[in-house]
Amino acid sequence: MHDIYETPFNKRYASREMSYIFSEDNKFKTWRKLWIALAKGEKEFGLPITDEQISEMEANKDNINYEDAEEFEKKFKHDVMAHIHAYGKQCPNAMPIIHLGATSCYVGDNTDILIMVEGLKLIKTKLVAVMEKLSDFAMNYKDMPTLGFTHFQPAQLTTVGKRATLWLHELYLDYEELNFVLSSIKLRGLKGTTGTQASFMDLLDNDANKVKELEKKVVSFIGDYDVYPVTGQTYSRKVDSRVLNVLSGIAQSAYKFANDLRMLQSLKEIEEPFEKSQVGSSAMPYKRNPMRSERMCALSRFVMTDALNPALTSSTQWFERTLDDSANRRLSISEGFLAVDAILMIYLNVISGLVVYPKVIEKHVKDELPFMATENIMMEAVKKGGDRQKLHEKIRQYSMEAGRKVKEEGLPNDLLSRIESDNEFNIDKNELDSILDAKKYIGRAAVQVEEFVENYIKPVTTKEEKYNGNIEMKI
Repeated sequence: MHDIYETPFNKRYASREMSYIFSEDNKFKTWRKLWIALAKGEKEFGLPITDEQISEMEANKDNINYEDAEEFEKKFKHDVMAHIHAYGKQCPNAMPIIHLGATSCYVGDNTDILIMVEGLKLIKTKLVAVMEKLSDFAMNYKDMPTLGFTHFQPAQLTTVGKRATLWLHELYLDYEELNFVLSSIKLRGLKGTTGTQASFMDLLDNDANKVKELEKKVVSFIGDYDVYPVTGQTYSRKVDSRVLNVLSGIAQSAYKFANDLRMLQSLKEIEEPFEKSQVGSSAMPYKRNPMRSERMCALSRFVMTDALNPALTSSTQWFERTLDDSANRRLSISEGFLAVDAILMIYLNVISGLVVYPKVIEKHVKDELPFMATENIMMEAVKKGGDRQKLHEKIRQYSMEAGRKVKEEGLPNDLLSRIESDNEFNIDKNELDSILDAKKYIGRAAVQVEEFVENYIKPVTTKEEKYNGNIEMKI
């Protein structure tokens, strides 16, 4: 359909897998799974529920009658009641016991948690896949000298691989945070209308122990989960904020990588993949714009600002609950996940096809290395009997003049030729070439790459499931 708005995430950005996780089909099937779990648990605790009723519910758990649900929602103006009646229409014998003792948040909140867990697990597989690809890149270029920058001004040398570990380390921090949130997330469980479990106390003759055991039993039918010890009508919306903060962290890391790559592409040192028939500009056919990296940045900005939504929602909930969270959560949570899914898919695509231009990198190093090597040159000249103070002043003057010619006249850096022709330095070209071996100026960069990958990244990538699906760009 082209005459109504549809979210770009489905068509242009997010994967099919993530789109399904946040689909209506997955949500409503999970609702029915929860209703079946509730009925099973209540039957075990002596409530008048039959095996036939449960079998009827199970037979229709994946057969959602959407048209009926839509008609009921028009009538009731309540989505949960609409689906109870739609399910009951398919399960007439079970209709009297569907949702027995529960409030809407039993299905709504528990489903939201289950879906977020499912989404985080998919995000995790893609994050680990990016970490593995990026660690391979870092190892391949661990000892290739490159110009390091502070304030985007030439600084000491680093290596292409060491710079990649800066991107990789941020993803590792995201991985740790994601694991923490996944390990601590819980279900809402059976808490009743205001979190007091009063309705279940009524159903189970005010036997508090039975109510607690019923909750454990119902949750056991859902999966291996614990429950939050206290809730209002809803689980604390701070949980949503914690989850979106994880997504925001991944977006921040991706933005850093993509932004750096955009600058590196402008320097012509490293480029993102560029397909044979890809058009860089409608007006300038020679251009190779970093559109993938730019898309990553655009989506990352969306996620970082989107993470404010659950923070504001959490802080403004009244007492046991208000309903002003509902519309916001439908948008902020789902689209936050879809956006990060898209970001990681682009990240995988880019890192799998990065193009490195060693000659350009080497040229940039050679342009700046003479300035960085002046202290080494001076020390070598002093060893040969030179006067340190005089040599220091000469190097200062030569550096200033060479820098002026580079900046004002666009000429090559001639600092080395000035030093070579000055007899007081007593250093020939071969000696200068030896002093200016770029690998002498990269410190422990190569070893740092090896240590980081071996001690931190490999333990993750060897034990965790990784995404192995299609990583081609949608559009």
